[in-house]
Amino acid sequence: MHSRSYITVRYAETDRMGIAHHANYPIWYEIGRTDFIKLFGITCSELESKGIMMPVVNLTSRYIKPAGYEDRLVVRTWCIHASAARIEFSYSVKKLNSDGSETELAYGSTEHGFVDSETFRPCNIRKRMPELFEKLNGNVKEI
Repeated sequence: MHSRSYITVRYAETDRMGIAHHANYPIWYEIGRTDFIKLFGITCSELESKGIMMPVVNLTSRYIKPAGYEDRLVVRTWCIHASAARIEFSYSVKKLNSDGSETELAYGSTEHGFVDSETFRPCNIRKRMPELFEKLNGNVKEI
């Protein structure tokens, strides 16, 4: 299972050449991750209201081709690892071409820890939200 998030590159996300700045990709990954979590019937803000936060502990991004102003993009997001203490997501950013084809622009991953929102100490998602953990763990993409 994966999510699909659609983005149109805004003028503010580009440089003078009309190319999307590389710093936008982690933001687009966040959009994808937020949409992925919603597939399981919960939002990130609901997780936080239940006392669980997911800070980023690692981020990678590989850039293949540039995205330009007004390009229509799709960000695909998968869970590639889920444990009681950590979760890792994989992302693919592709340009949607006018002929219906797609061009890969970038790919990356983020790793997050599960922490208590009051203490910021690691917490066990398997114990705190066993149903969500089972759903996430049951949808891990093998890479």
